[in-house]
Amino acid sequence: MSTPSDVMAAPDSRPATPSILSVTRPFYWSVRRELWEHRSVYVAPLAVAAVLLFGFLLGTIRLPADMRAAAALDLAHQAAQHTRPYHFAAFAIMLTTLLVGVVYSLGALHGERRDRSILFWKSLPVSDLTTVLAKAAIPLVGLPVVGFAIIIALQLSMLLWSTAVLLASGVSAMPLWTLIPLVQMSVTLLYGLAVAALWYAPIWGWLLLVSGWARRVTFLWAFLPPIALCVVERIAFHTSYFASLLGYRLIGVQDAFVAKARGAVVVDPLAQIDLVRFLSLPGLWAGLAVAAAFLAVAVWQRRYREPI
Repeated sequence: MSTPSDVMAAPDSRPATPSILSVTRPFYWSVRRELWEHRSVYVAPLAVAAVLLFGFLLGTIRLPADMRAAAALDLAHQAAQHTRPYHFAAFAIMLTTLLVGVVYSLGALHGERRDRSILFWKSLPVSDLTTVLAKAAIPLVGLPVVGFAIIIALQLSMLLWSTAVLLASGVSAMPLWTLIPLVQMSVTLLYGLAVAALWYAPIWGWLLLVSGWARRVTFLWAFLPPIALCVVERIAFHTSYFASLLGYRLIGVQDAFVAKARGAVVVDPLAQIDLVRFLSLPGLWAGLAVAAAFLAVAVWQRRYREPI
């Protein structure tokens, strides 16, 4: 006689291992997507670096003669003369990254609405906050990092080529390595890029906000309203407070460095750093608060913006 089976299917005793998506994973891949879609972030600085290096290679034809002529100067002026091309190369790359940052920021949110790819990106499990922060990370972090790496590689290439030229001409290259403090210059450069990213944060936030709001001609919408406010204030109140505020935001980053007298020669680049003064600037923290507000508005409007 058969008895009914009391055997019941036992539940799977193996622990469930749900796939938990890391909080930073969507942000990481969103940044990767921005770099993949906007190759000018690193192509433009590399192109400028190639032009600078080519010009420097041509200029090293006179290097042995310049080394002999500079030997009559004191060490401070020798160092200033030999480091001038390195400072110019760093400035040119930094200026290039700033221009690329402006172009990128104005097209970051506008481009996905114009080509209607916003419909696809919104279908993914990535929040508007993550998307906007990933786009803001390019001018705030990505471009400074790319610029720093390119500048260091360029300056090292310049120094190695100069050494080879001097050795081939029978001139000692040791004074060149002594007079060019490449390590100290690199630390100062990294500091300068970091403080510039923080100081210009409200500018990047404003450009991203305009990028997500304007339907066309984002460049005009980004720059004409501030200019119009300056003009209206000047005509109506005969003051220029807003213009002074904009000017300070553009050049105030110099307050992160020790002021030097006109014509003074800087011997130690590290002596220019004044981090305590920079962190104590009210304009820094006010600018970061304004940048956060601009980004918050950009996140909100992306949530409701439709393709153009």
